[in-house]
Amino acid sequence: MIKSVLVANRGEIACRVFRTCRESGIRTVAVYSDADENALHARVADAAVRLPGAAPSETYLRGELIVKAALSAGADAVHPGYGFLSENADFARAVLDAGLVWIGPPPETIEAMASKTRAKELMGLAPLTEVKEDDLPVLVKAAAGGGGRGMRVVHRLADLDGELAAARAEALSAFGDGEVFVEPYVEGGRHVEVQILADAHGTVWALGTRDCSLQRRHQKVIEEAPAPGLTSELTDSLYAMAVRAARAVDYVGAGTVEFLVADDPAADPVTGAKAHFLEMNTRLQVEHPVTEAVFGIDLVALQIRVAEGIPLEKDPPRARGHAIEARLYAEDPAGGWTPQTGTLHRLTVPEVRLDTGYSDGDEIGVHYDPMLAKAVAYAPTRAEALRKLAGALEKAAIHGPVTNRDLLVRSLRHPEFATARMDTGFYDRHLTELATPTPDPYAPLAAALADAHGRSRFGGWRNLPSQPQTKRYLMDGVEHEVHYRHAREGLTADGVRVLHTAADLVVLEVAGVRRRFEVSRYGDEVHVNTTALTALPRFPDPTAQQEPGSLLAPMPGTVVRVAEGLTEGSLVRAGEPLIWLEAMKMEHKISAPASGTLTAFHAAPGQQVEVGALLAVVQNVT
Repeated sequence: MIKSVLVANRGEIACRVFRTCRESGIRTVAVYSDADENALHARVADAAVRLPGAAPSETYLRGELIVKAALSAGADAVHPGYGFLSENADFARAVLDAGLVWIGPPPETIEAMASKTRAKELMGLAPLTEVKEDDLPVLVKAAAGGGGRGMRVVHRLADLDGELAAARAEALSAFGDGEVFVEPYVEGGRHVEVQILADAHGTVWALGTRDCSLQRRHQKVIEEAPAPGLTSELTDSLYAMAVRAARAVDYVGAGTVEFLVADDPAADPVTGAKAHFLEMNTRLQVEHPVTEAVFGIDLVALQIRVAEGIPLEKDPPRARGHAIEARLYAEDPAGGWTPQTGTLHRLTVPEVRLDTGYSDGDEIGVHYDPMLAKAVAYAPTRAEALRKLAGALEKAAIHGPVTNRDLLVRSLRHPEFATARMDTGFYDRHLTELATPTPDPYAPLAAALADAHGRSRFGGWRNLPSQPQTKRYLMDGVEHEVHYRHAREGLTADGVRVLHTAADLVVLEVAGVRRRFEVSRYGDEVHVNTTALTALPRFPDPTAQQEPGSLLAPMPGTVVRVAEGLTEGSLVRAGEPLIWLEAMKMEHKISAPASGTLTAFHAAPGQQVEVGALLAVVQNVT
């Protein structure tokens, strides 16, 4: 029996595994980088071991250090989580060679499915070796990839060589393996996957389907189980293919087989189904909670039981109801999905399951994925689960950097998603309408009244009317000036009735409707319900100016490459990619703001930059 588990991971997944371990009476061990010294997963574990350094290559990707940590902390098993070394066969071997229990599939199985090209060969499929005009569009993918890294959609044959080179470079940087391949790209397809669980005694469970079609940059945003709208014949075919993939490599443990289901394609000649095999992930998936919800199981607990050699029941439990999961990211969807950093002052999402690696007051850094939490709603029907999750996110208190919360709420309520007509191109079609900010126009007034509560300009009320008081706030990049007065009856403002004021709550009557505004302030940062504001000084700083054409770093990160031949004096075109910046496991393309001459250039590969750092200046052509 396993008595102590080290989780070779961080953040939300480490906390998730620890929760099951605590419920099972198993001691927990965390590993943490210097950047994660005060992270939640390091705080809640029974023991924690430092991995010196901050970058993943120095810490969470150092298998020998993690094995050493497990031995020194007295762990007798290692759970890899997902990402980092979770699908690294050499790491699994090192764990086993050290006499520890590996909570995952055998190294040989991981190796067989680690390369997407080899996985396709096992399924009787093969990537394209020569791309012709008739094959377009195609998808370039990293053989050892995941999470959208090293992936490019190509619509023009002339772009293929450049995208292959870019994908190889990104794959080599992210996975240490620059192998890429090309396969047909199914436009308008749905991303559907099957959860499997297998024991060491020959039993393989197919635990339902999941739909993960809502994606940005080929990374999942909203997932649900079961996948809606599939025929029983197609579902049975997907189950059969998933079990076949598992048996082909003598699979043991939890895993996921992923497919792209086309809208109305001809039947696949190999599988006989309207689905294309994508890959097999030899680990637990981020979206596993929706499967847990509909089957009433704990997949982590079952992983541990399988690792202990306990056989599964012959048949899996039956699925009931519907579950939907939304990934809450610290990112700005309207700003090109730019990751955000800073202090997460408060995070509460009511009435649903919340899996997170953060608590109030934690810092969101630059080194790792910007996912804050996963919110999961379960209900008897899909419509009820949708309503429950959208409502919970709408009422959530998320105080800190910009997040994708509003995008999630609108996505869940969008007619295409509500009627299960979504596909992987959903955000390509609807991003503008879903990401456009809609701040509450009364938020600045509520913030001003809460700030003024209990104050009087004169130290006491006077019979004469007071002069209007003015406060300025920045809301979604626009400055707002609000006016209010101290009167005998209290604080007043034109156009509304002020019913109640306190430092944390303002109640206004607007056009005959009573509205509550919960107000929280952290320095100059103010949150009014779901609207974020920045309190501005009475007089603007005249020195806060940037030279026209300045190209600033949108987030802290590392310059991974610059456009070939780019130097001061180069002529550039508006929108031309100049610099590629890597931050939070994503690569961000920074383009010329205007056509003109590069009069200054301050970026070089490997350079670490802070948010707002001046990277270049482009002087407009006149």
